[in-house]
Amino acid sequence: MDISGTPLARSWGVGIRAVGGYLPEKVVSNADLEEVLLTRDEWIRENIGVETRRMAAEDEWTSDLGAAALKDACARAGVSPSEVDLVICGTYTPDNMAPPTAMRVIEKAGAHGATGFDVNSGACPGGVFALDVGAKYLASGEYRRVAVVLADVNTRTMDWKDPGPAVIFGDGAACYLLERCRPDRGVGLTLLRSDPSRYEAVWVAREKRTLRDGRPLTSAFGDNFATLSGKAVHEFAVGEVPEVIEELLARAGQDVSDVDLFALHQANLYIVRGIMAALGVPEDRTVTNIQKYGNTSGASVPLVLREADDLGRLSPGDQVVLAAFGSGLSIGAALVRWCGPEDFEAVATT
Repeated sequence: MDISGTPLARSWGVGIRAVGGYLPEKVVSNADLEEVLLTRDEWIRENIGVETRRMAAEDEWTSDLGAAALKDACARAGVSPSEVDLVICGTYTPDNMAPPTAMRVIEKAGAHGATGFDVNSGACPGGVFALDVGAKYLASGEYRRVAVVLADVNTRTMDWKDPGPAVIFGDGAACYLLERCRPDRGVGLTLLRSDPSRYEAVWVAREKRTLRDGRPLTSAFGDNFATLSGKAVHEFAVGEVPEVIEELLARAGQDVSDVDLFALHQANLYIVRGIMAALGVPEDRTVTNIQKYGNTSGASVPLVLREADDLGRLSPGDQVVLAAFGSGLSIGAALVRWCGPEDFEAVATT
């Protein structure tokens, strides 16, 4: 931007060249959860919409999931991970407090020579918040290929006595691979909103907990446990996410009828349906995967995009709305004009 705050004109856009993904092999069904939680398969299906979710293996951590997603994105784009300039890892479950998990992703993916850092935008909202960070770095002109990796081992934050979060979340990772594209395509207007007055509606609480026999209970992150109010999240998502999407479209001089696909965070199947109903849009203009993956946190929105692409639901020039929301409580919404292979600049290799 110049000193007046006006965005500087540039001769390129920021396009999503490919979306990679990775889901752990282990499948956990609702019936499996009935063995360890006071819950029922029927209740989960009728209230959350989840049927199965994935769980990372004991030796899999955030960087393993993220590296696999980055490699998948590069394979889909026909490039080598070593050709990535910058890796941004959006996560709330880092391998270690420091250095950033992005460094491990770089090493494990073979993205040697890339710079990397982490962004913690509150888990689920990261599907848009971290993308916005990566898009701005690419727009700066300092980098030509940016990998925005969203990865979390959500199940490692569970208190398995608390069915609230445990029935919803699964582990997974995704990666937006960003490159320069023609200026009328790619990531467009983005809106980010946060309401810290509802900080504790969805959060990872740091507190002492015990097992039923009184022994200390810890998660993989010590005294940190996922905690949420399903009612608060539902009211927030169905009540406010449609308004933010409508504001985004109004600012862009568009309407819901101009949108070809809504890629929404998979918080709850009925929340997704509620948002679509509030927008007055038929459900065939979105894609859902929470039924088989659960809520994969920041990876949720890009995994929807990846699935839509695989299903042939995306064509060059399509207008797409991305909306991610959750802890904070925060909402991120972005307009993306989908790119085809011919829309990207050639990236010089060194």
